[in-house]
Amino acid sequence: MNKRNPVTPFGWKIKEKLVERQMDQRTFCDTYHIPASRLSNLIHGTRKAKKYRVQVCQLLGIEE
Repeated sequence: MNKRNPVTPFGWKIKEKLVERQMDQRTFCDTYHIPASRLSNLIHGTRKAKKYRVQVCQLLGIEE
């Protein structure tokens, strides 16, 4: 059985900002050269990915 991790509050902020920009996750990752797996890690909280967390916060205007 494939068990998915729930979206964290920080992950919802990322998703909200992407919707505001009318961008999907893949386009965002391709545009800013962020591995899709790292963005997923940030959204689901499965890994800290500090380097990309800072970059995503700056690009989307999210406060940690």
